[in-house]
Amino acid sequence: MSETSSEPRIAPYGSWESPIDTEMLTAGALRFDEIDVDGGDLYWVESRPDEQGRYAAMRLGAAGELSEITTPEYSARTLVHEYGGGSLAVGGGYAYFSHFPDQRLYRRRVDGSDEPTPITPEIAMRYADAVVDVGRQRLICVGEDHRREGLEAENLLVSVPTDGSSEPQPLHQGYDFYSSPRISPDGRRLAWVCWNHPHMPWEGAELWLAEISSTGSLLSPRRIAGDAKGQESITEPLWSPNGDLYCISDANGWWNLHRWDGERLINVLPMEAEFGQPKWVFSISSYAFLDDGRICTRYSNADGSHLGIFDPQSGVLRDVPTDLTATGYFGTFIAASGNRVVSSLATAVSGAALVAVDADTGELESIRASSGESIDPAHISEAEAISFPSADGRRAHAYYYAPRNADVRAPEGERPPLMAIIHGGPTSATSPGFTLAIQYWTTRGFAVVDVNYGGSTGYGTAYRRLLEGNWGIVDREDCEAAALYLVERGDVDPARLAIRGGSAGGYTTLCALTFGDVFTAGASYFGVSDAAALAQDTHKFESRYLDSLIGPYPERAELYEQRSPIHAVDRLSCPIIFLQGLEDKVVPPNQAERMVDALRKKGLPVAYIAFEGEQHGFRQAANIQRATEAELDFYGRIFGFTPAGNIEPVEIENL
Repeated sequence: MSETSSEPRIAPYGSWESPIDTEMLTAGALRFDEIDVDGGDLYWVESRPDEQGRYAAMRLGAAGELSEITTPEYSARTLVHEYGGGSLAVGGGYAYFSHFPDQRLYRRRVDGSDEPTPITPEIAMRYADAVVDVGRQRLICVGEDHRREGLEAENLLVSVPTDGSSEPQPLHQGYDFYSSPRISPDGRRLAWVCWNHPHMPWEGAELWLAEISSTGSLLSPRRIAGDAKGQESITEPLWSPNGDLYCISDANGWWNLHRWDGERLINVLPMEAEFGQPKWVFSISSYAFLDDGRICTRYSNADGSHLGIFDPQSGVLRDVPTDLTATGYFGTFIAASGNRVVSSLATAVSGAALVAVDADTGELESIRASSGESIDPAHISEAEAISFPSADGRRAHAYYYAPRNADVRAPEGERPPLMAIIHGGPTSATSPGFTLAIQYWTTRGFAVVDVNYGGSTGYGTAYRRLLEGNWGIVDREDCEAAALYLVERGDVDPARLAIRGGSAGGYTTLCALTFGDVFTAGASYFGVSDAAALAQDTHKFESRYLDSLIGPYPERAELYEQRSPIHAVDRLSCPIIFLQGLEDKVVPPNQAERMVDALRKKGLPVAYIAFEGEQHGFRQAANIQRATEAELDFYGRIFGFTPAGNIEPVEIENL
């Protein structure tokens, strides 16, 4: 823990010596996903940057013993939809996981008394989101078949024998995408979600139900809710302990909790609040059932993020008294064990941890922390939720973090540089929980604004749909509005406004730097520069995403060209750094490389760092550290300050 001095020294913004170095960003920086309960045992998957981004499947036994299900040579990560999730399933005394290098399913006893054994053949097939059908000795999961050369991968529901005695068998197919197969407590029914191109699951998805025959086949599969027109998003089907089927639907304009009454979905908790999340990865869980039938849920509304307990009998929702905020890279994962809610949670001043919360008292038990060294609260900048005017009379939302370091202060009259952080998706959201990734910048003298632009989740369906036909416009305008709002308040230096984002956030970053004149520098992490190229050269899951964000391709090819920064480099006049994984299948490296070449030819300052072995999103500690330091060095040389510490300079061409 850092010691604060009695008299802060004076140093320019950006040059402050920080108690947070890049090694701390990854040292012990675990992320907890796919949280599940089986009997009295708790299971989860944690990512480990210090182990080359390996994903470890973990178990906490009922007696409190912690163990790893995977062994060091295994990584529990699936590539279904490329983003994965749903790599682990547990039941009948065994754990089943997808191994990243070969994408086969493996089985191991949860007590670790045997070695991992493959149960699927060496074929071009991927698996995710499995549920264990203990009585029939099989898994039911989403399969993604890549054996059709030259054709799009086929997604379907498959049955996989738990002993690996035969190849996976199709259970249901015909839709472009499947997720969330869930077996009723009596083992007689299966519910799942499916959808078709051109929709994404948060635009339009259907809820299906079937009886399970004595032989394990599906009888009378039928759609029971949702439509094929992209007007209703249904997600997270889940059976209650007494056999009622629940799900989350946005039919009323908000992702609310619903129950199937045998004929239709009933909104059991109508509120202007979001109980669901965009299905970027499998096994996202926004709610779970306690042993007594009450529902623990994470939801968000105008007052922020909440952890609540809903009693279906009384219809009453009660907030759990805690100041914790749900965390997650792509979404939140909640499980229930007895009377406790288990999730990855953070406070405003402490990083994410796997935590159990008593549903009645709010009493906390920390199960596993995500980071190593703690930070003196005197250095921590807490989020300020801001709402500000944007174009066309709408209001946008963000979290603002002022520069803070108890050991340093800036010269009188100086205002700090601003870093506008743009989340990916773009259908996603940011939250105000503590992260070292933001505090790294604020402790060095940067102001940070983390923007939930129009199109973000957490503010209702209408807000989420603001990007339909407007990607590259609404998001850019809202990010510019956030920066100008803070300039007008006197919080930041209008001459030093940086914007940075990854993936779709990288696209918004490049649009703001190309088509706008508010920001003066930026960083694109595996960002999109050519929308048409993305529409033609990306993976199946997102191959039609741009139909709603921009328009159908190639019918609207002219609009794609208008929205692509690569075709408007003549309008660029500020420096950019590009950071790219060379194995990225979502946004291929040529997206960054074409933009870099264009800036080179124009004579604009540009830096480019490519990372071997990285896919979409950096997972290896050394690469995360290098990218962060390179970005800091880049801003220092552009904005005219010298960062503290021994930082390897980044090569900036045309500087």
